Amino acid sequence: MSTGYAAGVSTPPLTRAEQKERTRRAILDAALDLCEETPLAALSLRQVAKAVGIVPTAFYRHFASIDDLGLALVEESLATLRALLRDVRRGDARTYSAIIDSSVEVLVDHVRRQRRHFAFIARERMAGPPGVRDAIATGIGLFERELASDLSALPGTEDWAEDDLHLLSDLIVSAMVTTAERLVDTASRSPEEAGVTATARAQLRMTLVGAAHWHHR
Repeated sequence: MSTGYAAGVSTPPLTRAEQKERTRRAILDAALDLCEETPLAALSLRQVAKAVGIVPTAFYRHFASIDDLGLALVEESLATLRALLRDVRRGDARTYSAIIDSSVEVLVDHVRRQRRHFAFIARERMAGPPGVRDAIATGIGLFERELASDLSALPGTEDWAEDDLHLLSDLIVSAMVTTAERLVDTASRSPEEAGVTATARAQLRMTLVGAAHWHHR
């Protein structure tokens, strides 16, 4: 009679570090779930601890405060996207149009897979605690600076002033942030999602049509 276990095989117990990381992950996931109904500023440590199944004092082994937890969620939400978009811009795409198409495609896919993170960013960007708002603004600022640097390597921008590169980058990043916030409220692979995606591509292309004829005065 089979017991469902391979003979002589046992699962080793988790190390203390592995158990700590598992609990930390559970806290982050619980906070994302709770923030769908409750703003971070109104979220209590006890609510998060109860959702995870730990005592409130155990929370402090992982985060100094709810705001500290919020900062970890911001970093988790933005860091992967920044790396993905950077890879797109530094890959095979070497024209404005190709960069737009690839970046929008990556953005849509990432929002599909990380919808809770982007919903969190969309809610907290304007109404979150000051430290969290600042962290989101800083993350978006990193997008803008990295993009400005990459735009300077594209044909046609050789004579552009640095301020102009940053202005164009800011317009593009702002459009991408708005697109991500709109995607959060649409179902994956729905007609609404296709419409948001098409609008984003059109807006970015119109921006770059103007950029192609821009002359700094």
